[in-house]
Amino acid sequence: MGKDYYAILGVPTGTSDECILKKAYRKAAMQWHPDKNPDNRDSSEKRFKEISEAYEVLSDPVKRQAYDRFGEEGLKCGMGASGAGAGFGGSGFRPRDPNDLFAEFFRSFANGGASFHNSSFGSGGSGASSTGPAGDFHDFFGGFGGMGKPFGGSGGMPNLGKPFGGSAGMGGAGMPFGNSNSFHSGMNGGQCGGQRRPKKDAPHEMELQCSLEELYHGTTRRLKISRKRLDASGVQHQEQEILEINVRPGWKSGTKITFQEKGDENPGRIAADIVFVLHEKANDVFKRDGNDLIYTHRLPLADALCGTTVQLQALDGRLLSIPVDEVVSAQQEKVVCGEGMPLTRTPEQRGNLRIRFEVLFPRQLNEMQKTMLRQVLPAH
Repeated sequence: MGKDYYAILGVPTGTSDECILKKAYRKAAMQWHPDKNPDNRDSSEKRFKEISEAYEVLSDPVKRQAYDRFGEEGLKCGMGASGAGAGFGGSGFRPRDPNDLFAEFFRSFANGGASFHNSSFGSGGSGASSTGPAGDFHDFFGGFGGMGKPFGGSGGMPNLGKPFGGSAGMGGAGMPFGNSNSFHSGMNGGQCGGQRRPKKDAPHEMELQCSLEELYHGTTRRLKISRKRLDASGVQHQEQEILEINVRPGWKSGTKITFQEKGDENPGRIAADIVFVLHEKANDVFKRDGNDLIYTHRLPLADALCGTTVQLQALDGRLLSIPVDEVVSAQQEKVVCGEGMPLTRTPEQRGNLRIRFEVLFPRQLNEMQKTMLRQVLPAH
């Protein structure tokens, strides 16, 4: 059975995102480099070769496509090799020297593949400028002792010396293996290998229903969401999170509350924003009109003519008594200042309460009642 290159790099099967593959290779290569594992050199050399081979295949779209279709054996036998380019001819895929790939990978960062401003790498060397790929690599890591490459063959890194060994190796004046923050920040800086910044997924909108009482007083809502997150190796896992929304007094329907990038995390994409859109639930007593509250009061004709007192309970629980002394006509409104909804920016101020009257006329009158009304009511 052939090698599982995806498992070797620790990424999900089918991963093609360049940033994820680069992060996975950097992490694995730094962990298994033979110079970092002097007590277990043989097994680390084998693992380092496998990591290099896996990255070389998966980072190349043509090789990856052939591997996905035919596996390692088919790839190395030349299946799917048409148009694959160098290193993947009719005789099949032949892995590169892992040292060359390693040097080329990190040299790409030094040449602009990622940002290294304020990095923790020391100069470490004598200040002399080297030439060629090995020299660039040597300069980039600050010049470490001299030991030679861990793998044989003529395709390695000549004159490189000890890139990670010697007195300037771990924790010395050069680049310590233990500190990979500069690489990590470079990979996450939005320039992964010169790629454009990933696109952001479209926002997800959800309705947030609030009662009129909640919008009068203000309230805090805690909502549980479930979202997919990516771990360091690019694998998605489900996660639950509590989002807290502080609803301010006076907010209106249509108000939007945005939580940046709280949607699902997908490879090569920026997570979507989650947007809650406020919706005001209907109230049995009041109807809202901007910052005003409308209350419809039904009153008999006698009260409309003779006057009355309207009593109702406000949203804050107070009992309001509003005298009506004037003659009231149908659909007439009486305005009570300052008894409406709070203003969002100045909640100590409020809109108005508008009492809208609905006059109830009697269905029928007897002759005596009609006579009496004609006597007391003006003719014009």
